[in-house]
Amino acid sequence: MTLDTAVAIAKRPFAAGEFIRQCWFIARVSIMPALMLSIPFTVLTVFIINILLVELGAADMSGAGAGLGAVSQIGPMVTVLVVAGAGATAVCADLGARTIREEIDAMKTMGIDPVQRLVLPRVLAAMLVALLLNSMVAVVGLLGAFAFSVFVQHVTPGAFVSGLTLVTGIDEVVISIVKATLFGLSAGLIACYKGLTVKGGAKGVGDAVNETVVFTFMALFVVNVIVTAVGVKATM
Repeated sequence: MTLDTAVAIAKRPFAAGEFIRQCWFIARVSIMPALMLSIPFTVLTVFIINILLVELGAADMSGAGAGLGAVSQIGPMVTVLVVAGAGATAVCADLGARTIREEIDAMKTMGIDPVQRLVLPRVLAAMLVALLLNSMVAVVGLLGAFAFSVFVQHVTPGAFVSGLTLVTGIDEVVISIVKATLFGLSAGLIACYKGLTVKGGAKGVGDAVNETVVFTFMALFVVNVIVTAVGVKATM
C-alpha cells in the first residue's frame, strides 16, 4: 500500500476534488476532539511542572516548561489520539463500506485505480489535517496553560510569556511538524489498507475499524519515540 501510494503521486490526473473533500471530512470529525483534549493535557502538564517550580522558587519559569511540553510532546500526542481515534476510523469505515458494496471491484473493472482515486487523496488529506491539528493544539494548549498559570497559580504574565522561547526554538517546532506529518501518513495508510481489505460484510467493517485504532496507536507511538530520539540527537 505504501509503495502503491508513492507511485500514485506521480500519476495524473490528481483527484484534487476528492482531496479537498477528504480534508474537510477528516477535519470535521477531528477538530472538536482535538480542542477538547488540548487544554486539559497542557494544563495538567503545566500544573505538575509549576508545583515543582514553586518548590524550587522558580515559578516564573513555568512558560519554558509549557512551551516545550506543548510544542514537542502534547501537540503531537493529542494529534496521535485524535487522528487515530476519529480521523482514521472514519476513513476506514468509509472505504470499508465501499468495499463490501463492491464499489472498489467496480472501479477496477472500469480501469480506475482505487489507490490513485481513493487512497492517495485520503493519505495526503490525513497528513495535512494532522499538521494543522498539531499547530492548533499547541497554540490552544499554550493559551490554556497561560490562563491557568496566571489566574490560578499566580504566575507573572510577562515572565510566563518571556519563558516560552527559553528552551523551545525552531528545532523543536520542526521536529513537531515532522512528527505530525508522519502521524498523518501512518494513520492514513493504515486506515486505507484496513478499509480496502475488509471481509465479512458489515461485521468485517466494524472489526476493521477496531483494528485501525489499535494498529494506528501502536504505529504512531513508535513513530513518536523514533522521531523524538532522532530529533534530540540531531539538535544536541
